[in-house]
Amino acid sequence: MTDTAMTHHQALGRYGERLAADHLVAQGMVVLDRNWRCDEGELDLVLKDGPTLVACEVKTRTSLDHGTPHEAITDAKLARLRRLVVRWVDDHGVRPPETRVDLVAVLRPRKGRSEVDHVRGIG
Repeated sequence: MTDTAMTHHQALGRYGERLAADHLVAQGMVVLDRNWRCDEGELDLVLKDGPTLVACEVKTRTSLDHGTPHEAITDAKLARLRRLVVRWVDDHGVRPPETRVDLVAVLRPRKGRSEVDHVRGIG
């Protein structure tokens, strides 16, 4: 990937994460962390939905040419997200009664408004 393509890809990802966070906050969730990283990977968003701790993966696409954002969540990706939730909880010393992994799929077409689809409890 060229530097220009990488910069565009990163900007698109940041856009999607901002849109997802705004959408989830409007639904009553509270953002606890953004782009949390450890040696195993990254959690895009960590939120609180009532008593539930939610790790939210955000997938942003400009078209469906290479599949939907939903299709980017493989079994291996989901397993890694679950491991990352445990790491986040351990690193922050919290004990939520429940955890969940959500997906926010953002479709940002060249023209028109972006579409946001929040899928609770993927996998």
